[in-house]
Amino acid sequence: MPLTRNTVNREGFNPALPLPYELRTEDFSLAIADVYDFFFDVNEQLTSKGLRRLDDMLRPAIMSGVLSDMLTSSLANHSRTLVENRFFNGHPDLIVNGVYPENSVQAGEQGVEIKTTRRRGGAVDTHGAREQWMCVFVYVVDNATEPAVNRAPLTITEVYLAHVTLEDFRRNPRGELGTRTATLHREGIRKLREQWVYRNVG
Repeated sequence: MPLTRNTVNREGFNPALPLPYELRTEDFSLAIADVYDFFFDVNEQLTSKGLRRLDDMLRPAIMSGVLSDMLTSSLANHSRTLVENRFFNGHPDLIVNGVYPENSVQAGEQGVEIKTTRRRGGAVDTHGAREQWMCVFVYVVDNATEPAVNRAPLTITEVYLAHVTLEDFRRNPRGELGTRTATLHREGIRKLREQWVYRNVG
């Protein structure tokens, strides 16, 4: 059975939402389409050799990391003012072009942090609470349908972009082996969800 190439629901964007840093809904549409095209092309090659789809090979944490990097890179390519932060693990992921030396900063204030999650509604853990523009992509992976050849392609179902502050977070308890994380609390999540960029939830 041939694979299905996913497409962006262009009716799913919020035209009334003001976006920072000269971002446009078209930038998000193109970034999502880039992800869909990549997974289709890679999975077509894999399945033609009798191998599993990339969606089925990657563990959830790895998948989120891959998607975050891909979406950051693609948004930088399509954005008018934002570029990738060249500082390894620097914050935020996207920064305003020319503001920081060599477009590299360990902890900057002007830009957008990119997060991905499978949690509907956009709740996602961060490495620390801070004031920032935070963009959350929610995605769905079909790892359950049988036979596997009938599985739906990876789909980005929600995108949120909101300016959050320290007061919007709750600190999570740290386990013996874990690092401390922070998550938007109930009111913080409500603020994020009000600032929806894209919804394609069936």
